[in-house]
Amino acid sequence: MKNYKYCAETLKVGKTVHVKLIYSKGTIIIQGEVSTPYGQFDPRINAYRVQGYHYRDVLKYLENSKITYDDQVLDPPPAPPIEGEIQLYPYQQEALENWLKSEKRGVIVIATAGGKTFLGLKAIITTKEPTIIIVPTLVLVDHWVERLKEKLNIDAGVIGGGKKEIKYVTVTTYDSAYIYAEELGNKFSLIILDEAHHALAPNFALILEMFASPNRMGLTSTLHRPDMRHLDTPRLMGDVVYEATHEQLAGKYVAPFEYEKIFVDLTSEEKGVYEQQRKIYTDYLEKANLPLRTYEDFRRLIMRSGFDPEARAAVLARNLAFKIALNSAAKINFLAEQLKQVKEKTLIFTLHNDTVYQISKRFLVPAITHQTPEKERREILQKFKSGEYMAIVTSQVLDEGVDIPSASLGIILSGTGSPREYIQRLGRVLRKQEGKVAHLIEVVSRATSETNISLRRHRRLQDAAE
Repeated sequence: MKNYKYCAETLKVGKTVHVKLIYSKGTIIIQGEVSTPYGQFDPRINAYRVQGYHYRDVLKYLENSKITYDDQVLDPPPAPPIEGEIQLYPYQQEALENWLKSEKRGVIVIATAGGKTFLGLKAIITTKEPTIIIVPTLVLVDHWVERLKEKLNIDAGVIGGGKKEIKYVTVTTYDSAYIYAEELGNKFSLIILDEAHHALAPNFALILEMFASPNRMGLTSTLHRPDMRHLDTPRLMGDVVYEATHEQLAGKYVAPFEYEKIFVDLTSEEKGVYEQQRKIYTDYLEKANLPLRTYEDFRRLIMRSGFDPEARAAVLARNLAFKIALNSAAKINFLAEQLKQVKEKTLIFTLHNDTVYQISKRFLVPAITHQTPEKERREILQKFKSGEYMAIVTSQVLDEGVDIPSASLGIILSGTGSPREYIQRLGRVLRKQEGKVAHLIEVVSRATSETNISLRRHRRLQDAAE
């Protein structure tokens, strides 16, 4: 309070106040006899500090208070010429304009296959600012690098996967951005957050707190998180400035689609083991009086399993029963029949990597998981696009952001209860092509916990839409 009073009195008597702003390891140092909102005094340097993401707020405060300042915060790489042009659909243009009106801050929620990458590219052309694009996977790093070269003739820098090259436009993963946040935090004035819901995870949120970048664009198809951390979006990225669902875009901007749910039965042997393991799990919950109604309830059970042997046995039994339901023999048999007659490019989705490799070995279908080397992954996707491969089996690594325009059939053999996962998998087959109608088949083991997971997935999806 003393420093705010000092600032006000100084301005009243007309005394010149001047400060210097310096970036230091994720924070802004404010040198001068002025405190600002969000700042804390650091006696080690006799100056105030604020977290990097308050850089924008500090500038506004100083300007509104008519305090002169020497801004030495941002230190971007050299600017290359940016060539090319991006044509947007009307809904994309509206989304971009909303973002610009919101002072180049905010989240754009558009259904998978709705062209979020093109919005990011258009933002780079429009703002002509040093930009870092942060994505969840190396697959998406490749995707953005290719699009930047193809559409804007930009040779982007890459951080991640053994590479570290910082350029005016740089693409990196959330993991790498977290590791190098202190170093990268003042290199870019614009952050583009692909699959922006990842940025709200506890560790990754630190990236947004340490980066001084005043302008931020979040791109996602589903912002909601089970841990409710999406409520922190306005602080870290800005408000949601535009939304468009699959239903709003289908037919005109993305392929029309058909959805089918197929129920299959466990074998008698699978059913016996499943029921035995489920009983161990449910008996423990009843004995310990542990109702599981929310994400937090389940998290407490997991924590309890760290010191309670019975709780650990119950969790292991639950996991085994769940795995039996997700990977039943009937599902593999159903897939076998589908692959015999399929004539369209097909993506097969499972939850577990061991099932991916089982399917790959049995049906001679190329597999992509997080363990697949970068060169092999690129080769598989290229051969799939060219038609040399008609099917790919994957776990969760292709759920987000991969552009596979020729895929028209998706078969979900197993997954989580997350509506986001369902939306992402649907989006993998919705890239628009002339005459294309996309199909998504969800295969569920009857009379198991998977039926509730499927219902929960779609119920949450409907609730989010409403």
